[in-house]
Amino acid sequence: MLTGLEEKVLQCITRYITLNGHAPTLVEIGEALDIKSKGTIHRYVDSLIEKGHLQRTGRSWRGIRLTGEQQKHLLILPFAGRIAAGKPIEAIPEQLEINFSDMLLGEDRYVLEVKGDSMIEAGILDRDLVIIRQTETANNGDIVVVLIDNGETTLKKLRKHGDRVELIPANQAMVPMIYPADRVHIQGVVVGQVRSY
Repeated sequence: MLTGLEEKVLQCITRYITLNGHAPTLVEIGEALDIKSKGTIHRYVDSLIEKGHLQRTGRSWRGIRLTGEQQKHLLILPFAGRIAAGKPIEAIPEQLEINFSDMLLGEDRYVLEVKGDSMIEAGILDRDLVIIRQTETANNGDIVVVLIDNGETTLKKLRKHGDRVELIPANQAMVPMIYPADRVHIQGVVVGQVRSY
């Protein structure tokens, strides 16, 4: 259980990380909560670390990280309904949430930035970020990260043909690449994508 002030400090840190991408200093926490004593804030932050709500990496206060449920709350957005990209549909609000932590995060996940236009017809554009689930196996049709000849990596759609592997671009201007299966090592499968506008 958290005390009232511990809860306020935790909410302050969570809000700051959400807006700035890094933790506040003790001075910044004090200014936000109108607490003059750095020692007081230090005690509350230490208490939140001891109770498992925060962790500290490195020596700087900017190295404070959220743990557990607090971290998940950063990645939950309200789901406001559906919108037509064709014929208009009736706007009916829905009271749901989408938990991006459950969808996209995990110890076996990592992010890559896409370079090039070989996957544009799959909706994956140059400079998009793709979320990868690390795995050495994949199914036909999966979009995969593969290592070719232990030297080059690429993002392509997978098609297996017995002892051969076809790596298919999603761009009609490009041709598929076919390799003996022992030259291609699957590194992961695309599970999500992010694009900033």
